[in-house]
Formats: sequence, structure tokens, C-alpha cells
Amino acid sequence: MPGPCSYDRPRRIRRGAALTLFLAGVLATGTVTGTWSDAAEGAAGRTAPDRTSSGAHTRESALADRAAVERAASEAVEDGKSGAQAAAEVVSRSGDRWSAIYTPGEYEDFQEQLGGGYVGVGLWVRPAAGGRITVSRVQPGSPAARAGIALGDRLRAVDGHRTRGVPVTEVVARLRGAATDGSRGAAAAGSPVTLDLQRGDRRWSETLHRTRLRSRNVVVDRPSGAHGPTRVKIGAFTKGTGDEVRRAVRRASAHDGMLLDLRGNTGGLVTEAVATASAFLDGGLVATYDVRGSQRALYAQRGGNTHLPLVVLVDGGTMSAAELLAGALQDRGRAVLVGSPTFGKGAVQMPSELPDGSVAELTVGHYRTPAGRTVDDSGLTPDLAAGDGAEKRARTVLSGLGGGS
Repeated sequence: MPGPCSYDRPRRIRRGAALTLFLAGVLATGTVTGTWSDAAEGAAGRTAPDRTSSGAHTRESALADRAAVERAASEAVEDGKSGAQAAAEVVSRSGDRWSAIYTPGEYEDFQEQLGGGYVGVGLWVRPAAGGRITVSRVQPGSPAARAGIALGDRLRAVDGHRTRGVPVTEVVARLRGAATDGSRGAAAAGSPVTLDLQRGDRRWSETLHRTRLRSRNVVVDRPSGAHGPTRVKIGAFTKGTGDEVRRAVRRASAHDGMLLDLRGNTGGLVTEAVATASAFLDGGLVATYDVRGSQRALYAQRGGNTHLPLVVLVDGGTMSAAELLAGALQDRGRAVLVGSPTFGKGAVQMPSELPDGSVAELTVGHYRTPAGRTVDDSGLTPDLAAGDGAEKRARTVLSGLGGGS
């Protein structure tokens, strides 16, 4: 049966028409960083802004009440005020850290991001301890990469606006040159943006110029050469991810096997995560989820390659839809997971349109793996724990499964 998802729909969404698993909290900061996921400029998944002061994730049982959110938005609009702001205040008071409200401009930007194109500087950012904002990914060849900005750098300010304690969505909007109230989309290519950064004790500023970029959320290579395993790195699940993985599977050597790298994957479209699972499974259950107490299920399509040796790399940055995929492959006995425990984000959000055209993404339930496991808070535990040498150990495991070394 069809499951949660997708943003592949008209811009004006119908109430309850789509279901999404939010990425863990990072948005792409450059352009695709709208208000989603690993806040990244070209990230194709998205995560609700982290509303905790520490940036740490804890299990949340509180859910924002949809009726209260819609009522607050309607009353605000009738009074000539911002429906989105009123709705956001209700969500904030509810304690539901994964629900969020997006203005029409923010949501429109996100839909463009799902297509893989954006204007930005090529940064992904995420909340960190103490309300800080740190760089979680840098797009190769982007203005940020050419300036030497690196993973783990702290982003202190954007165009003079401090980032500490500021919602990731607002930070991303400034990186993109968009209005923080969502009324205006990203700035034009060529426009400047000044970033204040910190790495250890070093503090410095960089003025970058935004450019039109295309995110590569799926990268396929064979780092060991023609006789080594195929490596597929998925940064986020955007439109077409499943098809790209299927092509990689068809071209992979049955003798050498495949490494599926989901480290740092912030999630994205659930439909694409299921399509990716279908590349390795011959039908069957991928996950179950509940929507306000009603149980539903997601199934893989038949015809996937069930014989290709497969190892999946995961870490603490593996979130949401990426955890759904990894959990399905692990529970179904289709892959060995290598790395460190995943983030632990299994909340399901359902989008609906508010009276002023803004969009409420409210938590309606949680998903479970085929074996009935939940990932909230605890995440997934790899079959083989590995830290810095995870990929080397994954290759060793793959060779034991009959794949290359």
C-alpha cells in the first residue's frame, strides 16, 4: 500500500495528502538549506528545527495538537496577524520538537531543493550543544569548499547576524539570502554573503558569492578500482534517488559487492528510501508506521537484487528515512550494518496547509522496522561497531560475504 510521502505534488497541498519523515535537524545552508534536515543548501531531505537549547535529542512524547494549531492560525489571520507565527507558538508550547511551521516561501524553496537545484554557497549546518550552529557538510567545488570551510567549523554569524540560539531555519534563510519570515526566496546568484567562522581557537570571516549549484545526493564510485566493490554514498533521499541506486546495483559486480554509505544521511523523502530498499529486496515489508493510532505499512517492490553482497555504513548522523532503510535491510537479513549507533529519529510528520498558505508539518506517529523495533532515542545498533576505520572494516566484512576487498 502507498505510504508516507512525498512532496511530489502540486504546490498547494491538500490537508493530509502527504506524509514525510523529517530529517534529523540539519538544513543545507547555501540554498537548499531552507528549513530542512541537515540544514543544507542542496540537501534533499529535511529536518524540523531543533527547538532544544542544548541541541541534544531526547525522546519526546508530546505531540502538537493539529486542531489547536489550525485554530490559532485562523484566529491570527482574522485579526490581520501572521497565521504562521501564531501556529509556530502553539507548536513551541506543545513540546513537540519535530513539528514545525513553514511559510509559503520556505515551503516553495524546499520543493525546489527536492529537485536537486538551488542557489547558495554549498554548506550544510546543524544545531550543536549550547545553541551553536556547526557545519555538517560542504559540497565539493562550491564557494564554501573553495574557501576552505570544513566539517565541524562553527558558524558564528551570517552577514553580522549571530547564529547562537537562532533556529536553524533562520540561519539557513540568511545563508540563502532569503527573508527570514519566508516572504522572499533565495537571493540571486552572484550575491555576497559574509560568514563569521571558528575552528578551535581560530576565528575568521569569509565573504562568499552565492552561485547556482546542483546537489549530488547520490555518488557512485569504485575507489579500489575495477575489481573492487561499488560504493554508493547517499547524502539525502531526494527525487530520483531510488532510480540512481537501482542503476548502480545493475552495474555492480556480483563478485565484488556493494558498500552503501548512509553516514551523515539526514533523511528525506520516504518514498525514495522505500524505492532504494526495493533495489535490494524482492518485495516484502520495509516499515510500519502509525498515523494517530491507525497502523499502516510500507512495502518494497518486487524484483530487487537479493544476491549482491551488501554492507551498510551508518553513524550518528544517519537519521530518519535513512534509519528506516538501514533498519529494513538489517531486519530482513539483507545487509550487515557497520559503524556507530544511528541518530534515533522515527517520528512521522503529516503536512497540511494553514489559512494563510503556510504549511504545518505536525507529528502524527512513529515508524517501526520490519521486526517491530522503534528507533526513537536509541537509534539502530550496527552489527559491527566501528569508528574511524569503519569503511576499512566494512570492506573486510564485505569480502567475507563474497564481495571484493
